[in-house]
Amino acid sequence: MTIETAVARQSEAKRWATVAIVMGCGIGAALQVGKVPIAAAMLQRSLGIDLAAVGTVAGIFAVLGLFGSVPAGVVIAAVGARRVLLCGLAAIALGAAAGALAPQLAVLLASRMLEGLGFLLVMVACPALLDRVVGNGARDVTMAVWSCVMPFGIALALVAGPIFDGWRTIWWASALLVAVLFVLAIIIVPGVPSRTGPTRAGLMQQAAALARRRTPALLMLLFALYSLMFFALFSFLPILLTARLGVSSQGAGGLSALAAAGNVLGNLAAGNLLARGVSRPLLIAVAALVMGASALGIFLPVLGGWGAFVLCLLFSATGGLIPATLLATAPAAAGSATMVPVMMGLLMTGSNFGQVTGPIAVGAVVSAWGWGAASVMVVAAAMLACLAAWLLARNHVSVSQARGEA
Repeated sequence: MTIETAVARQSEAKRWATVAIVMGCGIGAALQVGKVPIAAAMLQRSLGIDLAAVGTVAGIFAVLGLFGSVPAGVVIAAVGARRVLLCGLAAIALGAAAGALAPQLAVLLASRMLEGLGFLLVMVACPALLDRVVGNGARDVTMAVWSCVMPFGIALALVAGPIFDGWRTIWWASALLVAVLFVLAIIIVPGVPSRTGPTRAGLMQQAAALARRRTPALLMLLFALYSLMFFALFSFLPILLTARLGVSSQGAGGLSALAAAGNVLGNLAAGNLLARGVSRPLLIAVAALVMGASALGIFLPVLGGWGAFVLCLLFSATGGLIPATLLATAPAAAGSATMVPVMMGLLMTGSNFGQVTGPIAVGAVVSAWGWGAASVMVVAAAMLACLAAWLLARNHVSVSQARGEA
């Protein structure tokens, strides 16, 4: 073996070690989303709160993302993704530890906002890091796997949560996991040179111009509607399954994790379908329709408990087609490599909107009118997603025609 070959292999090994750690950081961040549903009953007993308050604990996590995702993308483009990733991991670990010590609901909500800030920074920084680390030939596969991070992290929380004897222990465990990832990221993830001069000064103007374009705006709206539908169900799925099936909290957690894992299959299937040339707007519209139709059978008492659970699997697996398609479309919609973190920030803005509104709205309507009322909200979101997909298709046609005329 020549020295050059050894150096090349060492560089390749370091590259994939970086990819593995970055993926792990995404899973650690996503786990913070999944720990609330599995701890919902524990929170109700410990703090004496109702489902609406539990929905607020789940939803407030993403409040900062509504306003900070695009600025986070600009910061990443300016100072480098590694620095932002480390800040995000530190914020999650500190927020989770503070939540574990929270004596009352108000303090827990404040700690969740700190976790939400960290989640935002991690989930915008990681795709930017992956985009720079992997080669062109592996980029599509890598981003397809990245799209599985959220459902995998949620499933991990749902499986592991019942092992612990209380919600505070779950919070401590999640803080420890992220702290370990923080150390590993310091050791393994390489730095990226920051931008200086006019490029940095003009980033905000470029970001504002990107957000005003129709395709990025539609992608952000579609991610918001998908996220609203997904978290409207999964924020309360363990409680719903316990009520419908009469299973234990551990059984409900395992079934919920299985449903969340189905989303991974949808993400991976989307990459295959897109490679075969399937229309992206059509893929999104079909997935949204299936999610809306499934929600009727899940929330309305028209099927038995196990029938509703089968629909949960369909809801999750089919829904996974949407985020993978949107993430695959985002780099091209960004227009340049510099704007990729900003485009990811726009998608995160949509995702966080759904994470905020979905749990809070469902918690409120279920507390007031029962589970059946939640189906109305999900079906309405599915119809809006179909409309947005149609507009996206029309916009692509218009762009193609304009290029042809030019």
